[in-house]
Amino acid sequence: MIDPEGMKPVYVQVADVIAARIGRGELAPNRPIPSETAMVQEFGIARGTARRAVELLRERGLVATVPGRGTFVLPAAG
Repeated sequence: MIDPEGMKPVYVQVADVIAARIGRGELAPNRPIPSETAMVQEFGIARGTARRAVELLRERGLVATVPGRGTFVLPAAG
């Protein structure tokens, strides 16, 4: 699923996977996305890579981070 030798940076690939799960409804609005630790284990990536993937999801407007609680899927705009 993740291609470390691919054209896209790994953090973008991970963010795309999480975004696709949000789009399919596997990760519901107002529910948490996998933690950085869970992403490290699932995708075999470094914690910094997981952190950058979450940052990219925030930039895309898909998630919001609540300090001390986690990162949650935002309700769809529209």
